Amino acid sequence: MIQFYNTLTKQKEKFESIKPNEVGLYTCGPTVYWFAHVGNLRTYIFEDLLKRVLKLNGYEVKHVMNITDVGHLTSDSDSGEDKLEKGARQEQKSVWEIAEFYTSQFLKDLKLLNIEDSTILVKATDTIKEQIELIKILEQKGYTYIITDGIYFDTSKLKKYGKLWGEKEKTELRGRIEEVKEKKNPTDFALWKFSPKNEKRQMEWVSPWGIGFPGWHTECVVMSIENLGIPFDIHCGGIDHVSIHHTNEIAQADAAYATIMSNYWMHGEFLNVKDGKMSKSLGNITTITDLKNKGISPLAYRYQCLNTHYRQKMNFSDESIEFSQNTLEKLYEKASDLKESAKTELSNIFDEYKNKFLDFVNDDLNIPSALALCWEMIKDKNLTDFEKYSLLHEFDTVFGLRIKDVSINKKSFVNKQFILKSIDDIGLPIWSAELSSIPSEVLKLIEERVKARNEKNWQIADELRDKILNNGWSIEDNDNQTFIRQIKKRDA
Repeated sequence: MIQFYNTLTKQKEKFESIKPNEVGLYTCGPTVYWFAHVGNLRTYIFEDLLKRVLKLNGYEVKHVMNITDVGHLTSDSDSGEDKLEKGARQEQKSVWEIAEFYTSQFLKDLKLLNIEDSTILVKATDTIKEQIELIKILEQKGYTYIITDGIYFDTSKLKKYGKLWGEKEKTELRGRIEEVKEKKNPTDFALWKFSPKNEKRQMEWVSPWGIGFPGWHTECVVMSIENLGIPFDIHCGGIDHVSIHHTNEIAQADAAYATIMSNYWMHGEFLNVKDGKMSKSLGNITTITDLKNKGISPLAYRYQCLNTHYRQKMNFSDESIEFSQNTLEKLYEKASDLKESAKTELSNIFDEYKNKFLDFVNDDLNIPSALALCWEMIKDKNLTDFEKYSLLHEFDTVFGLRIKDVSINKKSFVNKQFILKSIDDIGLPIWSAELSSIPSEVLKLIEERVKARNEKNWQIADELRDKILNNGWSIEDNDNQTFIRQIKKRDA
């Protein structure tokens, strides 16, 4: 039996899909005006774990994720500038260029974190016609009104507005009444925003109410229902979506179709740093590129996320990510030692571990307990090495740490050089060299550079890289790997 905590009912419930052995899953994607930070990406890791657990239980998952490339304003109170328009102005690029670039960067980050692709990836700008049709339905049913800056949803007309809210949300209206004075009710929200007078936006469309662009909340209603039907099984996102975004999605679906849009609502908690939650507005973000530049593997961050339940706040620091990287290296080393073990019969103890693992992950994604079980299993003397490696491989279908793809080149210069066999799938070259083929003076420079990198003295490390290059050798760092090769004449 699978159980999930449903934000809609505020309790853990047995999961039952609408169609046998099939799950319709919608996950709120990024607003592509800037790089995703690791706090954002924690939510996508949680959703990937959810999908992997469903598949482990035999479900076929139809996963729809959106790309918000228009309509997300800089304020939750329906005021401010569109985030894409603002980003385009700051970078002196077109909105379309901004959206394309940051969508590409986001998808690369997902690849580095070994997050499986969605079945359908849909852009908000590809569904403008359908969004207008939804607003027409709401208008015909008497749920809309027009003010100076757009078409708004009248939440007072909906008897059960705020179905996701707990007591906290009921008492905090998040200050949304201050900025749009013409709204009838503080919780009313924009369905369609009019383009400012005497100003040509880069993204705007003709509608029955005037030239403008859709509201953020309307986009997700359309993109999910158009691809999954209504109701569908599971809707996911970050905990910050509960009070406004997902609440307003539910309101539109209730008003237009007289039904809840999704049966289960699941939300991932915040990632915290020492000065509060990680966010772009606070300027305390860390990106996957930042981690890589410090020699931290993106999969070390994935490993760190496995240690904290998705509904609990997670603390992030330099110390915590370095600890996760060291622990992941130990796991890879254990896996490499077990990989060539002789095949043996599978025992009852093997089955017990499989069942315990399934029980943990099926209990509202209790991944931390499943990970602890993994380490317990590795130390269990009652299991053969073959059984341990087989269990590691099976557990990793959920963990997603690519244990099967790891090998250790013990002859390489770096003591523990973990090479992911399929790393070239994401465009990273694999270079290697035997110690005996590297001149002693180059080896000395490499040793000094490794020491500098370990001490985080990046300037000295870069200077030593140049010296190594001048000696005819190229050195590259990708994730938790250092690759060395001799430069051939044709490379010059």
